[in-house]
Amino acid sequence: MDIRQIGIIGAGTMGNGIAQAFAICGFDVTMTDISAAAVQRGLKAVDGSLERLVKKEKLTAEAKAAALGHIKTATDVNAVRGSDLIIEAATENLDLKLKIFAQLAELAGDTAILATNTSSISITRLAAATKLADRVIGMHFFNPVAVMQLVELIRGLQTSDATYAAVAAVAKKIGKTPVQVKNSPGFVVNRMLCPMINEAIFAFAEGLASVEEIDNAMKLGANHPIGPLALCDLIGLDVELAVMNVLFEGFKDPKYRPAPLLVEMVEAGYLGRKAGRGFFNYAK
Repeated sequence: MDIRQIGIIGAGTMGNGIAQAFAICGFDVTMTDISAAAVQRGLKAVDGSLERLVKKEKLTAEAKAAALGHIKTATDVNAVRGSDLIIEAATENLDLKLKIFAQLAELAGDTAILATNTSSISITRLAAATKLADRVIGMHFFNPVAVMQLVELIRGLQTSDATYAAVAAVAKKIGKTPVQVKNSPGFVVNRMLCPMINEAIFAFAEGLASVEEIDNAMKLGANHPIGPLALCDLIGLDVELAVMNVLFEGFKDPKYRPAPLLVEMVEAGYLGRKAGRGFFNYAK
């Protein structure tokens, strides 16, 4: 299958990053969200990201303009009708994603592939909410999408070989490296990464070390480019909590229990960079 037209549900951090990755490679993209303000924020984020590449001389002004010209925006999910590949990048909430996939199944064409950027939710379960389960796949990008090369391709129980091959091919066309993963809570990266972050939160809550000391210890002692608590702020504490809850429910293993401090900070609205405050303060 030759994938040329891309539909994206969600214009947030991941959605607009995915839109940029495809548009810069010449794919036509329709990026949707629930409000005009949301899609404009997403488009502005893409513009800013491309402009930074221009200033670093990694992209020409003409290439930036061409990429932006490949992106259309809409507030109606029906705008992605006719897309060859539709990627859902909405909030990490099972009920919301099930609702979206049921809608997408009704407007998808006879050969359209439905993908989800979920970081932990079962692909098999999402596929079962549609009438085209063999054409549903997980396509998990990493933040920031423009920089991170990995894409986890997660096959549900129903995903066909043709679907996997088509999505793997298009991932390579936009310069990403696809890794085939079985459907399991958290997949590969988040099954290992999120418990590490969660354990760092336990360590901080227990007074083992300060936020700065914990992050410096992992950067200097494990050669991590960013500390686990700063990374949690970048990912979003709400996303970290959502993944830990999926792991805990999926495996019924207490080692995956979310740190109480993580739960409390999410309840307080301290969600990390996007909220201006998490383990670090971003108000400035």
